Amino acid sequence: MIPARKGRLFGWWFARDARARIERTFGAIHVRGLEELREALARGPVLAVSNHTAWWDALLVVHLAHHALSADVYAMMEAKNLERLPFFGKVGAFGVRTDDPADGAAGIRYAAKLLDRPGRLVWIFAQGREVPITARPLGFRGGAGHVARVAKRARVVTVALRYEHGARPEPEIWLSFDVADAERGAPAAITAALEAKVTASLDGIDAAIAGRGADFSALYTKRPSALFRLAEAALAWLTRPRALAPRQG
Repeated sequence: MIPARKGRLFGWWFARDARARIERTFGAIHVRGLEELREALARGPVLAVSNHTAWWDALLVVHLAHHALSADVYAMMEAKNLERLPFFGKVGAFGVRTDDPADGAAGIRYAAKLLDRPGRLVWIFAQGREVPITARPLGFRGGAGHVARVAKRARVVTVALRYEHGARPEPEIWLSFDVADAERGAPAAITAALEAKVTASLDGIDAAIAGRGADFSALYTKRPSALFRLAEAALAWLTRPRALAPRQG
């Protein structure tokens, strides 16, 4: 197992860079349940369990932790990916070799040990790899259930995330946070319950995108520049249909 090597200065710079990249690339971030997550963090540690759909996921976690939650964030990562991208260790990633049971057990104990104080957030992408958003079942691996069972002080929050193209030129981010009920039983049963909750939240995002849900709010919305609006208006004027002149005679 590879422990995290958080650095305050590097973390501050990386979070600023993540925010700039996200705001440059995406037109909006829609959120649901953010206040409930903030309240859970104020009371104690939080284990966040989410789907994993895109390269952007890790940057989004860093951005949210620093600029929306003020949380001390850590995230479980496949060890070989952390070895390839070691800078993620400086912002809280710890590496686990998922094909090694002993290393997996060490990672579970490490995650549970981190979850010891209010404001501490450990994020697990429970699929273990990037999976298309349309895939069903989601295929959560067992690690999330093991950590949830061992870290008894932590509140578990499920997270559904999706990137969607719509009416804007840029894609938009959708996030749904749900405080999970305390699950009991074997880790496999806990993992299955968490997967079902994330699946239901993804269905809720589908409904919101289709206009059937109104419980999301905008965390961030990009406004077109004045120059863009002027150019768009000028192009619309230049390309407007012209009325045909009346025929003579």
